[in-house]
Amino acid sequence: MNRQTNLIANIDWISILLYILLVFMGWINIYAAVYDENHNSIFDFSQQYGKQLIWIGASFLLAFLVLLTDSKFFTAFSFIIYGITICLLLCVLIFGKEVHGARSWFEIQGIRIQPAEFAKFATNLALANVMSRHNFKVMKISNLLLIGIILFIPAALIILQNDTGSALVYSSFILVLFREGLHGSILLLCFVAVALFVLSILYSPFTVLVIILIGTLAAYYYYRHNLRELIKIIGILTLLFFLFFLVNWAIQGNLSDYYLLLLSYLICNLAGLIYIYQKKIKHIALLIFVSWLCIGATVSVDYMFEKLQPHQRDRINNLLGITMDKKGTGYNVYQSKIAIGSGGFWGKGFLQGTQTKFNFVPEQSTDFIFCTVGEEWGFVGSALVILLLMTFILRIIYLAERQRSNFSRIYGYGVASILFFHMAVNIGMTIGMAPVIGIPLPFFSYGGSSLWAFTILIFIFLRLDSNRLQVFR
Repeated sequence: MNRQTNLIANIDWISILLYILLVFMGWINIYAAVYDENHNSIFDFSQQYGKQLIWIGASFLLAFLVLLTDSKFFTAFSFIIYGITICLLLCVLIFGKEVHGARSWFEIQGIRIQPAEFAKFATNLALANVMSRHNFKVMKISNLLLIGIILFIPAALIILQNDTGSALVYSSFILVLFREGLHGSILLLCFVAVALFVLSILYSPFTVLVIILIGTLAAYYYYRHNLRELIKIIGILTLLFFLFFLVNWAIQGNLSDYYLLLLSYLICNLAGLIYIYQKKIKHIALLIFVSWLCIGATVSVDYMFEKLQPHQRDRINNLLGITMDKKGTGYNVYQSKIAIGSGGFWGKGFLQGTQTKFNFVPEQSTDFIFCTVGEEWGFVGSALVILLLMTFILRIIYLAERQRSNFSRIYGYGVASILFFHMAVNIGMTIGMAPVIGIPLPFFSYGGSSLWAFTILIFIFLRLDSNRLQVFR
């Protein structure tokens, strides 16, 4: 009885209330998204909103069971839980049902379960177990390799299921690593890699390499803070470029401008390195190494881009404005933006959304559920939903920071990172600011697997948080 009293007293009721409010709002929006006048009862279990009510009831039961579980169970059996989900990911490749081109579902008596959703909290548990060990240092190479393996295994198996969207969620764990000591330059490098990928699709290799060169010069100046020295380096680079272009003209174009620029750039880096020898050599060597990696990324983008599925390439091209296929791959986003834009400031009102009512937006109850929010609730309602989601995520971060246990803190940041990635990408793709990769909006998108997985993910952390006063490390 005393244990139950302590649990009730120590549980974070603000988070639970936010969770219930978001789930309820999601249910109402699913009802609006698939509303049918012939089935207008919100308790009609033959419709998606009726089925979602069953998933919600089961989620509340799961939340209750998780809260009753001893918090030590999650630390002691984290790797076993991780191993079970890996086995499920392997089994679904063999026995799974294919839906929309992805073999990632088990179907039992008409009920579909997606193991990829549950692998997120299992991976979070395993990662927290590893990173909370005594004297664990994130920047140690062996530790980074171990973290990479933990994240790579489920992500690779999910990619084999042809569910790239769910696999990309694992990239959100870099925020956890950053909180636990990952150097900011690595986070910056990841941002640069994404930027180079986009630039290499939009512009010619020559233009991208010039951008890299300018960025490297800026980095030189950042580390040296010597304008006169920078001018000398630019002079050397200009002279070398002139000489190489002269050689290229002399041999009548046996080398293309692209490869000529690449060769020139490498030699110019070497010249710059020699020039500032014994002056912060480690920093400059790192800069040059990173810039060479940038060149390698630029050269390989075309190859990587061609390896994507045709529909994935088309979606990226539509996102970047290279193509405007409003009737093909860009149809979903085009209709989605019309629906959200038509809502105006206050929205059209509950059940008054014409775009959703007449099924102009495909997948409007799952991946594109935010269209219903935008059309019926308008800017005010959309802002409110985003505000509530961000409040919930920030609340989890606040709880994570007050933990005495490293395991609980790391797991809490993993919860916040996963939720933020889902929210940002899902809403981003409905308004044309992110590629359509098919991941649900937490608590709003229709589906039992995602709701159950988010529920378990969150309530494990709330159970760990309720036990924080009994932890002394």
